[in-house]
Amino acid sequence: MAGIYIHIPFCKQACFYCDFHFSTSLKKKEELIVALVKELELRKVELKNQTIETIYFGGGTPSLLTIDELRLLIDTVYKNYSVAKSPEITLEANPDDLLSVRAQSRTIFENYLKTGINRLSIGIQSFFEDDLKRMNRAHNATEAKTCLSVASKHFSNITIDLIYGIPNMSLEKWNENLNMAFSFGVNHISSYALTVEPKTALDTFIKKGTYPPIDEHLALQHFNHLIEKTQQQGFVHYEISNFGKPNYFSKHNTSYWYGKPYIGIGPSAHSFNGDLRSWNVSNNIKYIKTIQKNELPSESEILSRTDKFNEYLMTGLRTIWGISLKRIEDDFGKTYKKYLLKQSEKYINEHLLYIDEDKLLTTKKGKFLCDGIASDLFKIDLS
Repeated sequence: MAGIYIHIPFCKQACFYCDFHFSTSLKKKEELIVALVKELELRKVELKNQTIETIYFGGGTPSLLTIDELRLLIDTVYKNYSVAKSPEITLEANPDDLLSVRAQSRTIFENYLKTGINRLSIGIQSFFEDDLKRMNRAHNATEAKTCLSVASKHFSNITIDLIYGIPNMSLEKWNENLNMAFSFGVNHISSYALTVEPKTALDTFIKKGTYPPIDEHLALQHFNHLIEKTQQQGFVHYEISNFGKPNYFSKHNTSYWYGKPYIGIGPSAHSFNGDLRSWNVSNNIKYIKTIQKNELPSESEILSRTDKFNEYLMTGLRTIWGISLKRIEDDFGKTYKKYLLKQSEKYINEHLLYIDEDKLLTTKKGKFLCDGIASDLFKIDLS
C-alpha cells in the first residue's frame, strides 16, 4: 500500500506562524494544476507495483481549488495508478472557503463527496475571534462554527486543527475551545503548540517586542489538559499531535509513521520509498517550467542505515505503537539495539520513557518532550 500527497501552494493570506511553501497570488493557479497533472503522469512508474490507499490534498489551502480542478486531479490518479477500492481521500479546507459564495456552501459538501473526497481536514485553529486575528487567519469565529455545523451534516470523517499555547490564552479559554470542538461531534483532532519558525512574521513580531514570547509552561498546561479531555470523550491519543476515535485515525498520516512509501506532488512536496527521499523545488514558477520540459523538479538522497534508524526513532516515539526493539535488532543489528537501550537509560530513570513488551514508549510526562528525546537517541553515522 502507498499514498499520494498533493501540495496546493496557494493561500488567501499568510498566517503569521506558517513556514510552509505557498503564494498569496493565484495568477499561476491554472498553470500549476496542469503541472500537477503532468507530474502525476510522469511519476506513475514509481508506484507501478503499489496500490494507492490514500490521497491527501495539503497546502497551502486546497479548498481554493474548484470542484472541476479537484476532480481532474483525482481522475488523473485513477487513470495512472492502481487505487484501492475505498481509498481515504482527504482535503484540507478553511472555513471561509467552505462558506464562500463561490463554494455555494449548501452543495459544496455534496460535490466533494461526488469527487471521491471522504475526509475533511478543517483549519479551525481557535473558536475565538481575538486568537484568529492574532494569527492572521482568513476566517472568523462565526465562520468556524457555521462551517462545522454544516459540514458535519454531510461528512462523518472530519478532523479539525486546533492550536494551543497561544500567549495569554487561559486554561479556561482552551477548555472552551475543546468543548466547542466536541459539541460538533468531530471524530478526530490534530492539535499543535504555537511554535516560532525562523523568518515567519511571528518570529519578527516577537523579536520586535510587538507579540508576547511563547510560554512553554502554558503550552504544557494546555497539552496535558488536551490529553485528559480527549480521553474523557473517547479519543485515542495515537500520535503526539493527533487524537482520533476508534476507526477514525488518519490513514494517510499513519502510513508516514509506519514508513510506507508515498510520493509528494507539487512544489516543496516530499517523497519516500523506504530507501530514498526526494523533494521538489519550493518555487511555483521553477516547478511549472521544469515540469513543462517533462523533467522532475526534485532533489534526492539515499538513506543510510543510520538515517533509517533515526527516522524510525523519530516517528516511532511519537506514536502509541512506540519503537519495536525486535525490529531494531532485525533491521539494524544488535549494536544499534544496544546503543538505543544505553541512550534510553536516563530517560527511563526520569520516567520519560518506559519499556513494555519489547516496545520503547514515551510516558505521559515524556510526550511533550518527545522530539527532543528522540533527537538525543539518534545515532551519528561516522562512516
